[in-house]
Amino acid sequence: MRMPTLETERLLIRPFALGDLAAVHQLLDEDLAEADFGSDGAMPLDERRQWLEWTVLNYEQLAKLHQPPYGDRAVTLKTGGEVMGAVGFVPAFNVFERLPGLRPSGAAAPAELYTPEFGLYYAVAPRHQRRGYAAEAARAMIRYAFGELKVKRIVATTTYDNEGSMGVMRRLGMRIEKNPYPDPGWLQVVGILDNA
Repeated sequence: MRMPTLETERLLIRPFALGDLAAVHQLLDEDLAEADFGSDGAMPLDERRQWLEWTVLNYEQLAKLHQPPYGDRAVTLKTGGEVMGAVGFVPAFNVFERLPGLRPSGAAAPAELYTPEFGLYYAVAPRHQRRGYAAEAARAMIRYAFGELKVKRIVATTTYDNEGSMGVMRRLGMRIEKNPYPDPGWLQVVGILDNA
């Protein structure tokens, strides 16, 4: 299940390489330091180096285990090759059945059990936002997940106030559901896209 480099009109989506350390540190730890990715936030350079080494090794190990190609990919501009974003698949584990659209049919009350979903993640450097790059990269990932991996459904999560991320979800054709309950605090907005 090695994921090939994906190509769109303006972008290449490829595995990160160890030589991307400066670019990925700039992107995730400086340009997007305040973004809420559901992780512990920005990292110092040495921790980002460890993350990048793990990320690169992860590609090979998941392929050997015949598992989905989870993990981050570099989003680069075709012209010049600049790493200007990241996109990836993540195992999403949450109480998704709190959302009416993800409850089994006929279930009146939400289950309090955690369930796995196939998650999609995207981030673009602020200087490249509002040009459609996030949707373009995410659309390529969705085509791959639905066409090659035969994934049943993809979810993406964000916060109540992240209008930009919800705009990307809408452009992707996702239905957007907001958690009607105050808990858990990290499950706020979910974009859902089913494989037709």
